Amino acid sequence: MAGAVEQFALGTLLREHNSNLSIHAVTNPQELAVLEAAPLSRARLIAFASPVVVPADVLASLGYGAYNFHPGPPQYPGWAPSHFALYERATEFGVTMHAMAERVDTGPIIDVMLFSIPADIGVLGLEGLAYAHLARLFWQFARRLATDPTPLPARGLKWNDKRCSRRAYRAICDIPLDISKDEFDRRMRIFGASHFGISPTIHLHGIEFRAVR
Repeated sequence: MAGAVEQFALGTLLREHNSNLSIHAVTNPQELAVLEAAPLSRARLIAFASPVVVPADVLASLGYGAYNFHPGPPQYPGWAPSHFALYERATEFGVTMHAMAERVDTGPIIDVMLFSIPADIGVLGLEGLAYAHLARLFWQFARRLATDPTPLPARGLKWNDKRCSRRAYRAICDIPLDISKDEFDRRMRIFGASHFGISPTIHLHGIEFRAVR
């Protein structure tokens, strides 16, 4: 379960470890919903930086479990972790491999790869670094994912209880009229590119003003 480019590259790597694999590519919830129960009982689901939420009944039907490669560390579960890490002025970021559970980014953590956040890096730069580390983490586990039917052991690490969410993202983009210049500049630097179609917005005298860059 990944983007088209990743499906080809990651599928090729898995087949190098096990040429007998049958790989079914999924990119959206509709393709996931039509999967039949019988093949799922002999399957393992792998998600790589995918926004698709897997229903509980699908997870329960998988004979060999489900694993997600999350482009953020356990400190930033959920949505758009790079944005929130930069907004909070974090000095460290990373990526996480975990078993999938019904609630997104709550399953047992299999492994984490951390790195320092370079000074003055932007959202796209941090996401690029995270993507490279996520690919490296996948490469490290590819053989076991392709050949070992037993559950992968968890490390006992814990997720942060505070989750990154679309609602929190929108709240940060709702600019108060008494905002300081430093805080305004910080929000514009991180959230001002209208990622996900959400822009910093000010409401004044019943009129909504959206930032355009």
